[in-house]
Amino acid sequence: MFLPLLTAVSLVLITFSSNVAMEVKKEIRPPQTLSRGWGDGITWVQTYEEGLYNTKKSNKPLMVIHHLEDCQYCQALKKAFSDSEEIQELAKENFIMLNLMHETTDKNLAPDGQYVPRILFIDPSLTVRADITGRYSNRRYTYEPQDVPVLIENMKKALHLVQTEL
Repeated sequence: MFLPLLTAVSLVLITFSSNVAMEVKKEIRPPQTLSRGWGDGITWVQTYEEGLYNTKKSNKPLMVIHHLEDCQYCQALKKAFSDSEEIQELAKENFIMLNLMHETTDKNLAPDGQYVPRILFIDPSLTVRADITGRYSNRRYTYEPQDVPVLIENMKKALHLVQTEL
């Protein structure tokens, strides 16, 4: 009597656990694109090295966005960035775009420290434009959602510098 009961309980548990496992598998997220939510209409490069090569070849500035998925400030900036039609158009037409979720070995990309979010511009001569900054003195290359107009002006400044200095 004990053995048939044990077998029945085991079958119920196996059936239940396999159904739960199938439900868990259904919730797996699809792989992210290179945009990582910053703008699917923009062409993104995969690596810093690819960005440097393309900026030199195309004579367009490289815009590097450092961010992390679990950073609330990055997520807020990402939403403002992707919602801004002007940023999306400028980025799509005039920049080589890279978003990084890790630090590079180029210390020039962290002129005032490694923090996120951080946005830097590199001109086609491969010079990091440390003179193009946001509005905060303690984190000069960070932007917040309300800083979208400042970021737009800095994107235009990066474009202007390419036309006048190179």
